[in-house]
Amino acid sequence: MTSPSSPPPIDRLLALMARLRDPLRGCPWDRAQTFASLAPHTLEEAYEVVDAIERGARSDLRDELGDLLLQVVFHARLAEEEGAFDFDAVATAIADKLEHRHPHIFGESSLSAPTDAAAQTTAWEEGKARDRQAQAAAEGRVASVLDGVTATLPALARAHKLGTRVARVGFDWPDIGAVVEKLHEELGELQEELAGRDQERIIEEMGDLLFVVVQLARSLDVDSETALRRANAKFDRRFRHVESRLAESGRGPADSTLEEMEELWRDAKRRERGEPT
Repeated sequence: MTSPSSPPPIDRLLALMARLRDPLRGCPWDRAQTFASLAPHTLEEAYEVVDAIERGARSDLRDELGDLLLQVVFHARLAEEEGAFDFDAVATAIADKLEHRHPHIFGESSLSAPTDAAAQTTAWEEGKARDRQAQAAAEGRVASVLDGVTATLPALARAHKLGTRVARVGFDWPDIGAVVEKLHEELGELQEELAGRDQERIIEEMGDLLFVVVQLARSLDVDSETALRRANAKFDRRFRHVESRLAESGRGPADSTLEEMEELWRDAKRRERGEPT
């Protein structure tokens, strides 16, 4: 809570950032930052928000959202110093976009509003597609259904989005069985390249295999990033169990056989499933 005499929290945050960036009295680290140097921090903070959500840690989520907001404020401050735009312009732009993308709420088309979330998603994507077409026309080029799929997205997320986009125009497998068949085909091609030991060809075929795995997940309405994060967390838990059990006998993984570690791994699986150990 803030007192009646205190500035609104966002105004306080903006003032603090301006002070940190002050050429004479600011913080040397903050003054040294650029858009490029901040980019990895921005990505890291976004992932930490996701982590807090998946852990159900609301206090952590509050803090991580604050860290992410700081990144927005920081980038906006850099842009303001360049004379490009400021934080208010950022807020105005997203507010304008929300109104534009929700004509059934803020416009005159409320009588024909989507009746559920799925219909609204379709309407939202149609609106975005119209915006992309208008932008392409303004730039004098042919619009693509892949316009706006950011190249710097995490690879799994981008593969999912690419598949989703082209599926909307009918470029997709007819059913899940066909995707599974393609998966086996790509695995076979990778196995063939393993015999030749051409690393570049192996990388290419490995990429094709991963791409199809993502499309299979998409067909099953599974988010690949979420699925892999869960698999990573599961692997982390189980291997820590292996280490913990080995430590009870004064040993570590380097002092143990693969067979011993695999048995402890199976023990971890049984415990997670509530099976007898």
